[in-house]
Amino acid sequence: MQIHIWSDVVCPWCYVGKRRFERALEAFAHRDQVNVTHRSFQLDPTRPHGETSSRRRMLMSKYRRTAVEVLEMDQKMEALAAAEGLEYHLTDANLTGNTFDAHQLLHLAKTQGLQDAVIERLYRAYFSEQLSLFDRESLATLAGEAGLDTREARQALEDGAFADAVANDLNDAKQLGVTGVPFFVVDSRYAVSGAQPAEVFGQLLARAWEEQDVAVR
Repeated sequence: MQIHIWSDVVCPWCYVGKRRFERALEAFAHRDQVNVTHRSFQLDPTRPHGETSSRRRMLMSKYRRTAVEVLEMDQKMEALAAAEGLEYHLTDANLTGNTFDAHQLLHLAKTQGLQDAVIERLYRAYFSEQLSLFDRESLATLAGEAGLDTREARQALEDGAFADAVANDLNDAKQLGVTGVPFFVVDSRYAVSGAQPAEVFGQLLARAWEEQDVAVR
């Protein structure tokens, strides 16, 4: 069974959604026959490459909220993440930027069976450790910590080796009408948007497996 998950590495709901889906998958009897692929999505593809800006000011502008209101949003998100076993540090000053290169690394990781390890490292770096995902040296270092060869990661970014792969993912998301992430597609038949409760993901997996089994008979 094929699962495709569109997400962005600076999306706090995507990390939460990943954990909830993993809980559902762990409880799924046929989990060993499930293949998960992480697909690229950019919350803001217009951001200049290599430049960063205040995440808090971005949220204030995007949602037309005051600094106090954004702080309250972040505190609620931190508490929600903590309930999933995740450590978020959103209320401290941190930065945002273009995530295209981070997505290129995820495609490199896919070729080596390390996609989950790399996306996990990037999420933790950004939300827990407040490390940059927006410069190539930082990305190469994080990729190395997740098991990729640092020099290979650096070269892939310099060459834009996976730029087309990222662009294809973004186009596929557009064709599917994806406007927010995380977005899950199961066996090209079922789709669910958002960081749903683990129980919802569990029901989706069971239904897709049952119908797949019926189709084979």
